[in-house]
Amino acid sequence: MSKLVRGFRDIFEPQSNLFTELENCARGVLRRYGFSELRLPTVEQKELFVKSTGETTDIVQKEMYSFEDAGHRQLAIRPEGTPSVVRAYLENNFTQAAPVQKFYYIGNMFRAERPQAGRYREFEQIGAESIGNSAPAADAEMILMLKDIVSAFGAKNYSVKINSLGCDKCRPLYRQALIDFLSQEKDTLCENCQTRLEKNPLRVLDCKVDGPRFAGRVPTMTLCPECQAHFEEVQRLLKGKIDFMVDPMLVRGLDYYSRTVFEFQAGDTSQNAIAAGGRYDGLIKSMGGPATPAVGWAMGVERVIASRGEVPVPPQKSVYVASLGPVCHEPAFNLMQALRQAGVRTEGGLFDKNAKGQMKQANRCGAAYALILGEDELAQQEVTLKDLTSGEQKQLPLATIVQEVKKLV
Repeated sequence: MSKLVRGFRDIFEPQSNLFTELENCARGVLRRYGFSELRLPTVEQKELFVKSTGETTDIVQKEMYSFEDAGHRQLAIRPEGTPSVVRAYLENNFTQAAPVQKFYYIGNMFRAERPQAGRYREFEQIGAESIGNSAPAADAEMILMLKDIVSAFGAKNYSVKINSLGCDKCRPLYRQALIDFLSQEKDTLCENCQTRLEKNPLRVLDCKVDGPRFAGRVPTMTLCPECQAHFEEVQRLLKGKIDFMVDPMLVRGLDYYSRTVFEFQAGDTSQNAIAAGGRYDGLIKSMGGPATPAVGWAMGVERVIASRGEVPVPPQKSVYVASLGPVCHEPAFNLMQALRQAGVRTEGGLFDKNAKGQMKQANRCGAAYALILGEDELAQQEVTLKDLTSGEQKQLPLATIVQEVKKLV
């Protein structure tokens, strides 16, 4: 018998209900903010993620599922959503037809990282991308929209950190200052960070091994006047609407970010980010499009659920329809369909089983009520309604049973 692949999992009710609840909650908020849904393909050209995400990122170096297909194409199963959104934006000519776009996506991502508690090789993300707006208001809007989603869902005890990574004017000076500082510590850096030191020193600050020990010691970035003004405006727009702190060590793990970055954190572990994002004004140009500002975020669905404490979603009350004889099968089946058309969750249809077997199944599936249709009930045009919790039962007219059940559930 085949077994589940390590790092993957099956999700049954009631746990799966939490995913649906968060997805519906996010959809409601995102649509209020004017975002439209984009359904992304699972497989893309491998080059898309290498060029956009960065060759020194963990995603590209050791986490991406990539393969060569029968046509000798180098493909990858998506490890994140932003590059796919930008590819879709460019490929469908939004740059000319409607350059300002606000998309959101909901889907599974895949990374071949080592499985840990709450960390799987297949995981779900909800993401949002605002393209074409360079104003600080877009940054603030994205952060507040994210807050609205996690708050509405009931996530608890989370904190918000923000920072600015500057732009192509001010970041090179900081990059060199960081290289000079970290070079003095090179022998103490982990193997990955020794490689990052020359290629992307900011990634050292994001390292779970080396980053924490440099907090408060590394040089701080001096923003150019434009970036400073942008970051100050973002903070002004957020004040009074959300609690946040500026963290100079917050750099994010992907190469395409510039200016504002942010992270929602819950818990005190190294894997405590429940959602994160930032501005990426240079990414679209680097992928072959015109210079276009953009800002986005992604939310780890499993982590947001965990931050709420996995409060169970009360299941919708259901009814079970039982037929006690061949002459009752068709009326019982018709009753099941009438209930479903009326929006009632309805089980049943195991008419080849005897009464005891059908009632046993009613209890197994967690039905709140059983509707029993036998020859006596059929002759009187009635149905026996049994409360499966209390055991009480009563006769109700067949003609009004659907309305009566709707009131109960």
